[in-house]
Amino acid sequence: MLHKRWKIREVEDDNSLKSLSDSLNISEVLAKLLFIREIKTFSQAKYFFRPSIESLHDPYLMNGMEVAAKRVISALTENQPICIYGDYDVDGTCSTALLYMFLKELGANVDFYIPRRLNEGYGLSKDGIDAIKINNNAKLLITVDCGITAIEETAYANDLGMDVIICDHHQPKDELPNALAVLDPLKPNCDYPFNYLSGAGVAFKLAQGIAEKIGRREMPLKYLDLVALAGAADIVPLMDENRILVREGLDIVNSNPRPGIQALIESSGLQPGNLNSGQVVFTIAPRINAVGRLGDAKRAVELLITKSIDEARTMAKVLETENCERRKIDVGTFDNALKLVESSIDLENDLAIVLHQEEWHPGVIGIVASRLVEKYYRPTIMLTTIDGIAKGSARSINNFNIYEALQKCEHLLIHFGGHQAAAGLAVELDKVQDFKDKFNQIVKESITGSDLFPEIIIDSKIKLSEITPKFLRILDQFAPFGPENMRPVFLTEGVELSNSPRLVGNNHLIACFKQNGNDKIFDSIGFNMREYLDLLSDKKVKVDIVYTIDKTVRDGRSYPQLRLKDLRINQKEIQEN
Repeated sequence: MLHKRWKIREVEDDNSLKSLSDSLNISEVLAKLLFIREIKTFSQAKYFFRPSIESLHDPYLMNGMEVAAKRVISALTENQPICIYGDYDVDGTCSTALLYMFLKELGANVDFYIPRRLNEGYGLSKDGIDAIKINNNAKLLITVDCGITAIEETAYANDLGMDVIICDHHQPKDELPNALAVLDPLKPNCDYPFNYLSGAGVAFKLAQGIAEKIGRREMPLKYLDLVALAGAADIVPLMDENRILVREGLDIVNSNPRPGIQALIESSGLQPGNLNSGQVVFTIAPRINAVGRLGDAKRAVELLITKSIDEARTMAKVLETENCERRKIDVGTFDNALKLVESSIDLENDLAIVLHQEEWHPGVIGIVASRLVEKYYRPTIMLTTIDGIAKGSARSINNFNIYEALQKCEHLLIHFGGHQAAAGLAVELDKVQDFKDKFNQIVKESITGSDLFPEIIIDSKIKLSEITPKFLRILDQFAPFGPENMRPVFLTEGVELSNSPRLVGNNHLIACFKQNGNDKIFDSIGFNMREYLDLLSDKKVKVDIVYTIDKTVRDGRSYPQLRLKDLRINQKEIQEN
């Protein structure tokens, strides 16, 4: 069991906090949650609780938009073949489906291309460009969710007579591709007001730019469901423009899902109407990702663009089957990785985990790397062998930028890309050990011992009696939850069990808690918290619990459920004993 550090957020200006609480007629706990989000006035709170499409930024503030929109419109006017080139994950397939359907609705001669993860790898490739040239002789190539580092590939497409528009949201390198237009809020000299759009968000802005020029401004809004899926799944910050896009898109998912999304919801065992961003991340997104991890992600795009619910249900079954197969491979790979960690890594001295096995499936090593981070809380890299090269995925911990660490190893790598928390990389087989040594050295120089213990940031202490229907209604309005707008974390001290805890599945803890003899009893669940069962063996012991508040449905009614993050025996209890 990893020891976790608890840290409670502090708000210094108590008078302003109380003033906000009074002006909004909400509890000081809820006002503190707003303060944490830098929302300190009535008008800021109104904007936060009532985000509006009208508040979206002008697409023409994005550098390159004027050139990009005009070029797409000229391709439409002249009926030139267009190809959308996307990535194989949720963001990439949603971006591709969005732009494909938008252009198709405008009468475009448009096709799409998704590379196969297993033999083409990530991003724009010369093989992919060749296939596009042969199959539809595109005159305009638009990349979505990729392309910002594709310097040679863009030049190759240009040589074949293609104009290239790059729509990406990843970090650019010092040199940009020589494309006709590069749309990326992170590129130098781009004054777009918000830097953290998803790939689908950038594709949506291009659609907005085109729609404004042809007098059909509202047209792209029907595709916000795809932006919501992509934004939630790609873990972009749910603030500013992203919060509007995801919130509006989830409304479409819940009220009028397109056939492909309806079929995914059904195959997930869910019902539209009250789906949230967390359910997208943990239930719907893995099914879209599965076909790209194990085979051809083109099928995910075909599912998203179909207009037939029967066809969608048939395709959703394929995604479900592949997701089940992906889970089996996950389990086997994770078990194998655990044995390797225990047998070959000195966790006392090596602060990073770098593993390489030739036979690991490339489609699951990123997932398994994330699970190893959860278990050991170390920067983790998993490599497999593809075509004689070690390729893999890197996942990080808080306070350690794994992209910058890979930059310091650049002389040992064939290529790499990503961001602070996650990255992909490739290294020659004969340099794998050198890379392991260098990466471990960088980690040792960059982090301290305390960094290796996960920290739980607690938003506020609260009594169970404060969790009232009004409190829950207002808390719901903080959604959608995600990075920079995480589901609030609460600490309640001195709670006791109302009945004996139990396990569900293999590892999930179920317990009911009450406090100070109050009649209120709250259900709770702790995912993968089997090891805490012994701590609760004495039903009379009082514990402190850290949790978020979710919902569970019984007999058609919704009830609050505490989702446990950690628990400890109450300090007062320890002192008395």
